[in-house]
Amino acid sequence: MTVEQSYALAKEAYGKWDVDTDAALEILKTIPVSIHCWQGDDIGGFEVNKSELSGGIDVTGNYPGKARTPEELRADLELAMSLIPGRHRVNLHALYAETNGQVVDRDELEPVHFKNWVEWAKTQQIGLDFNPTLFSHPKAEDGLTLASPDATVREFWIEHCVKCRKIAEYFGKALGTPSLMNIWIPDGYKDIPADRLTPRKRLKDSLDAIYAEEISGKYLIDAVESKVFGIGSESYVVGSHEFYMGYALTNKKTYLMDTGHYHPTETVSNKISSMLLFSDKLALHVSRPVRWDSDHVVILDDELKEIAIEIVRNDALDKVAIGLDFFDASINRVAAWTIGTRNMIKALLYALLMPHDLLKRYQDEGNYTARLALLEEFKTYPFGAVWDQYCAKMNVPVGEKWLAEVEKYEREELFKRTQEVLSVD
Repeated sequence: MTVEQSYALAKEAYGKWDVDTDAALEILKTIPVSIHCWQGDDIGGFEVNKSELSGGIDVTGNYPGKARTPEELRADLELAMSLIPGRHRVNLHALYAETNGQVVDRDELEPVHFKNWVEWAKTQQIGLDFNPTLFSHPKAEDGLTLASPDATVREFWIEHCVKCRKIAEYFGKALGTPSLMNIWIPDGYKDIPADRLTPRKRLKDSLDAIYAEEISGKYLIDAVESKVFGIGSESYVVGSHEFYMGYALTNKKTYLMDTGHYHPTETVSNKISSMLLFSDKLALHVSRPVRWDSDHVVILDDELKEIAIEIVRNDALDKVAIGLDFFDASINRVAAWTIGTRNMIKALLYALLMPHDLLKRYQDEGNYTARLALLEEFKTYPFGAVWDQYCAKMNVPVGEKWLAEVEKYEREELFKRTQEVLSVD
């Protein structure tokens, strides 16, 4: 049976519930996912004076073919995006600046250091998002940055974030789509603190200084991201959920929720509807925490589907900025991007194919039997046939056929990088 024939049967099956599969595919085309560049090189970046990963961040594995240059990273991203249906975005960290071999510290970064990224984004017809990098730096060695008791350290990181806002504004102006710039910091303490309030006061003052300059929302979306704990900050995190939610709502900033930054029994899907009642905009970093914030590659599990369902059934596709944040060096990195991003899009399609109005009616009528029955039956509806049709229409490989292209690229390009490194050694 052909893709088209399978789709025709699926369309009929969904149509019995007044679910328009053609309309769902048209909507899906319009939903961008922000693909994180740091999966491609294990959060290494291109700074001349590189520091070891810090801030409680770790990448496990040593799969061959890690990108070593901006050109290699962009080439890897291009291949991944050619295997992912739809037009999406790329998310950068400040340590991916290109400084032509010159030492440029993070408080000295300028838009020119990202000119190559912008020119590349124009050729790909995509937008860019951005993040200041407040880890893996000598001034972050003690795990304190914007909340540091050392004023000199705080001022350094404040200036870094100020410069990053200007870089993100440059992205927005150059590419015609606003750049979401998200601030995450590792600040916290390993053991029980003697003072929880003062570090948070310092963080608040630092953020106020960073956001002192008004920048048009046409070009820049300011976001802040919380975390429940990290390696080296097990007992206390300055930028907690309550802190950043309060700051975002009070200061009209976008609150970003990372799916790995809460207690293991908490789910981001359960938080989205509450945040939407009080925020015009919400941002997500979708990851897969395994027992902790392990940043595994996103799979099509129940929580991913629930996140997508919450966005779709609450008519929030224009309110929620969806980004990814995982890194796995134990598998092919291009495949990791492809698997994770395709799964995020699959979850959105799954959500678009649900009879949400009917399910809401069952709930309001107290017909919980019908609600549960229909939710369960739709799990085995021919969603895969609609997904295959979408991939075919968007001219990307159907099913697992994309894997052959990644394996070919691995043989012809990625393995050569490892051989070149070994030959130099």
